[in-house]
Amino acid sequence: MLNARLLRLDDQAHEHAHDYHQLILSLAGRAEFEVNGRGGEVCRMRACLVPGDAEHQFAGVGDNRMLILDLNEQDTPEADLALLAELFETPRYPALDADFQHLLSYAGAELARFGSDPHLSRALGGVLLRALHLRLFGVQSRSLTGAVDIERLDAYILQHLARRISVAELANVACLSPSHFHAQFKDSVGLTPHQYLLKARLDRASRLLQNSPLPLVRIAEECGFSSQSALTTALRRYLGLTPKRLRNHS
Repeated sequence: MLNARLLRLDDQAHEHAHDYHQLILSLAGRAEFEVNGRGGEVCRMRACLVPGDAEHQFAGVGDNRMLILDLNEQDTPEADLALLAELFETPRYPALDADFQHLLSYAGAELARFGSDPHLSRALGGVLLRALHLRLFGVQSRSLTGAVDIERLDAYILQHLARRISVAELANVACLSPSHFHAQFKDSVGLTPHQYLLKARLDRASRLLQNSPLPLVRIAEECGFSSQSALTTALRRYLGLTPKRLRNHS
């Protein structure tokens, strides 16, 4: 079974489990998830893989529009069983690169227009599933796993988040040339260094908006945005929310 559907997740927290796998993708806005005790968020840059039978809690954050794939191993071709086993071995919040986001936007538009056609729904869902699997477990991804020390980079980024951080600077931390670093980073993580930095800034700003009383201009400074308006624009563009809505949600 493979079923693709569009859904808005409301702000009220829900908790349940079911015997089929789920892949949750955001077409707009964001949602918070916790799967078997592991928390994360779904947004344009990150998905959520929920293994079958996993206890999970979730809630939408403001306006959102999700594309959800329900996947049951029943009637699944044998060639695809290994794919599902790898993808849903454990809860994951995989990063989504720009090309996958374009594919997701196309699938969402087709489902919004022709979602009543079950053959189209299954075909689009299958394409998204296989594209994600290739990014996580393809030969190129496996060969480059560990090529970039992400934990070391994360620590450096967090320490210097309030200022501009160049790709050359990150390449130096990783002990690679800028050109090799850019290629290996994108293949390993699924995002360019610039996209990854932006996500780190947005993640930090979102947490501060929800968990601190700091004024918006101070949060923008601490997260490395050039101005309050630059932060507001980035939040609206990538998360579909204004700072006020994020703060009210907390």
